[in-house]
Amino acid sequence: MTQWIRFAESGVTGFGRLEGTQISVHSGDMFGAPEPAGRTVELAAVEVLTPTAAGKMIALWNNFRALAAKLGNPVPAEPLYFIKGNNSYLATGQTIRMPKSYGGKVVYEGELGIVIGRTCRAVSESEAQRNIFGYTCINDVTATDILHRDSTFAQWTRAKSFDTFGVFGPVVATGLDPMQLSIRTVLNGQERQNYPVADMVFPPATLVSLISQDITLDPGDIIACGTSIGVGSMKPGSTVEVSIEGIGTLGNRFE
Repeated sequence: MTQWIRFAESGVTGFGRLEGTQISVHSGDMFGAPEPAGRTVELAAVEVLTPTAAGKMIALWNNFRALAAKLGNPVPAEPLYFIKGNNSYLATGQTIRMPKSYGGKVVYEGELGIVIGRTCRAVSESEAQRNIFGYTCINDVTATDILHRDSTFAQWTRAKSFDTFGVFGPVVATGLDPMQLSIRTVLNGQERQNYPVADMVFPPATLVSLISQDITLDPGDIIACGTSIGVGSMKPGSTVEVSIEGIGTLGNRFE
């Protein structure tokens, strides 16, 4: 397993392999053939960025059987998804902000994120697996009061794409079996979510294959796999942590 991380050092963006508290700096293309640069930096000495500069984040709705059953929703016949704007991206340690134009409920949603490693278009499920670079943690923050405020138009993009609402990181981990993982979300020190990826309706390779029939996926793009039971609201001053074994903890404050 390898953990890849992006960072800023003296205003310059770099990437490398995270090894404990140090980063083995690399050069080239993270998704191609990265080469060791021959130096290390301390994690504490740099600013951690989102682990990819994703062109797009595609996010799933109703992709876990337990939550579908709780809400009385049928299991979908195909992936149900929306796109979060890239203006929303936020790294671990940074602050999720309440939009000035909104005063309603804001919720966390801890999720597994798929990171695309190669351009793929209309790929089969077996081909899709080869296009998955690795996995990351997601907090799909949502302004829920906006979603269905207008009875004529569900506002998924607006509710999900406010600045700072697309939180992911801290790393991209390769060499993981996602179906053995669980997602744990902790709000203000209290566990609120702990659910297995194995409960997913459409597992990662299936998602990549089916979505690629509609939308070309590019290196660094993110697919947020959807969430399960335990979603809840955050109040200003809250801290929220999404943890996945092998990937680490995505931690942020909400103000």
